[in-house]
Amino acid sequence: MRYDELEAAIVQLVRNAGDDNLRVFGAETVARLVRDESVLDAAAEEELDGDAIAALRIVRENVRTAGPAELRTQLTRIDEGILVESDMDPELLTVISALEHWTTYLETGQRGELYELAIRSVEQVDFQVSADLGDFLAAPELAAEFERIERLLTA
Repeated sequence: MRYDELEAAIVQLVRNAGDDNLRVFGAETVARLVRDESVLDAAAEEELDGDAIAALRIVRENVRTAGPAELRTQLTRIDEGILVESDMDPELLTVISALEHWTTYLETGQRGELYELAIRSVEQVDFQVSADLGDFLAAPELAAEFERIERLLTA
């Protein structure tokens, strides 16, 4: 499957999913994306100030159960504590982006936010295994991630 076909398939999955499936998919996906402790290590080095790191720790612990207002408060703390102008660690950027998409989905119900969350999840796996754009799911890890997305959105 080419990358553009993968994107189109995810659009259809999100479009056709029921509300319960969307919520489960979003919660599971954002929890998976923020769980990596090494992201905090990278953040602690030079990319986030102490308050932002504390907010990221709170979000990591409560992302499945926190409401949109709590998540937005913590995201604001994270945003205000970013110390770099550019060249942020890609994994940290993925975590912050995923949190933003999940929070915005909870605030607005816009399905496009969950499409973006799915793409961040695929990109995180791609960052680890570096897929071939012509046959994106040839890598077992990417095939497994697409199957996870599909399973959660169609269950």
